[in-house]
Amino acid sequence: MFGLFGKDWNVIAIMFERGDLYRVNGQRAKGKAATKARDGARLHERTILWAVFDQKGALKETGEGTASMQANAQSVAQLKKELRTNRTVLEVLQALETKDSANLSKPLVWTGYPRKPRPPQED
Repeated sequence: MFGLFGKDWNVIAIMFERGDLYRVNGQRAKGKAATKARDGARLHERTILWAVFDQKGALKETGEGTASMQANAQSVAQLKKELRTNRTVLEVLQALETKDSANLSKPLVWTGYPRKPRPPQED
């Protein structure tokens, strides 16, 4: 009876690859493994943003990771706003919810990456 309503989470981590590329890592976990997956995503050195969703897609927890200091602050704020509606995040969540995969990683398709500075023009 106690196991009927245990944790069954989808843990999402937005990882810093380089300034113009982030990666969405997703993991489906249950029980104690769910807490361990969340803590692993939260404490990973390349995590910009982490989030925990239930199997119905409701956001349970979210926070910034240690790599949020490496990323542009404006980009991190925009990513927080768009996390629940980003196409790549939704694709990863759908695959986890339908049990297509227990672990999944995709490059983040997003328009909020910081722009590269233009090279100086020579006359």
